[in-house]
Amino acid sequence: MASIKNLKKDINYVLGDVIEYTLDVSILKNETQKGEAIVDEAIETFDSLIAKVNAKNIEDKQAHFKAINAELETQAKALVEKVNSL
Repeated sequence: MASIKNLKKDINYVLGDVIEYTLDVSILKNETQKGEAIVDEAIETFDSLIAKVNAKNIEDKQAHFKAINAELETQAKALVEKVNSL
C-alpha cells in the first residue's frame, strides 16, 4: 500500500466511474429508477469505505488497508454486475 491518500483516491475514482457507468447504462435502457438505487448503493459503499480508512486505533494498519482495498474490489464488481443486469 503506497499511502492512505492513494487509497482514498482509488476509492473515489473507482466508485465515481461505477456511478458514471450506472447513469449511462440506466439512461440508455430507460431504467432510471433502478439506476438511481444502484447509485445510492455506490454512495453508501463510498461512505463506509472512507469511514474505515479514517478509523483510528487500528492495530495492524497494513492488513486493515489491504482488507479495505479488497472490499473495494468486491463491492465495485458487485455494483457493475448489478448494472449489467439492468
